[in-house]
Amino acid sequence: MDTTYPWLPFLLDWKAGELARYAAMLVPHQFNRNEGIIFNPEALEIFVMNKIFVLSDWLKEQEIPERSRLKSMAQLFGYELNDAFFNMI
Repeated sequence: MDTTYPWLPFLLDWKAGELARYAAMLVPHQFNRNEGIIFNPEALEIFVMNKIFVLSDWLKEQEIPERSRLKSMAQLFGYELNDAFFNMI
């Protein structure tokens, strides 16, 4: 499903935890009673960056402002993206 609909994470309810559950289907992880889902850091980085690139292109095609939304998505996974990154892509 991720290959056919790579923009699906954009449509999920991030506040309700749907994005984290979606990522858990695709990224190796462990469960911790105190901390919840703990993703494999390298796999999570690949997943997040892939989604940033794919969604950036898709949002531009849809004429939807993308920077703030993509920054928010990355922040949910603990990554901070600055404007210089977006200027490169």
